[in-house]
Amino acid sequence: MKLRLKDVASIAEVIGAIAIVISLIYVGIQVNDSTRAVRSATANELAASLSAGYIGVGIDPKASQVLLDGFVNPESLSREETAQFVYIMHGLFLQYQAAYYLSQEGTLDEELRESVTNTLLGLRDLPGLRLYWGQRRDLFKPSFRKHVDSLLSSGDTNTNLEELYRPREPE
Repeated sequence: MKLRLKDVASIAEVIGAIAIVISLIYVGIQVNDSTRAVRSATANELAASLSAGYIGVGIDPKASQVLLDGFVNPESLSREETAQFVYIMHGLFLQYQAAYYLSQEGTLDEELRESVTNTLLGLRDLPGLRLYWGQRRDLFKPSFRKHVDSLLSSGDTNTNLEELYRPREPE
């Protein structure tokens, strides 16, 4: 049986179509793996950044005291302590904003953003947080401001942090 050129061309077209389908499946698998890798790296970066901030404040007794006093009684802080409190808070809020936008674009898992949000909800009723946010909210992107405003006005307070931020007894 002798194949004509037309038959060979038809067979080549079918083989070419099958090859295209296989390569598209392969590319789809690679894109899916790449998306998972980007999400994982993003979550890891955010966690490392937040950890570094928390550890930095946690191992410095003066910074810890400024943060705690700033949350509970911001008026008691000196000028320098107020600046330190604002810098610490601004760093935290930049991380909160990053988590918010990464979750909005689908890069950061929603559960991880909620975990970050829970720390904010633990602070929402403290005078220092209210004072900071009232003074600095305009430095953040509009949709993030709206998100935080909503959390502060109607979110459920995370009471797991209640003991930590209880005002100190007078000495």
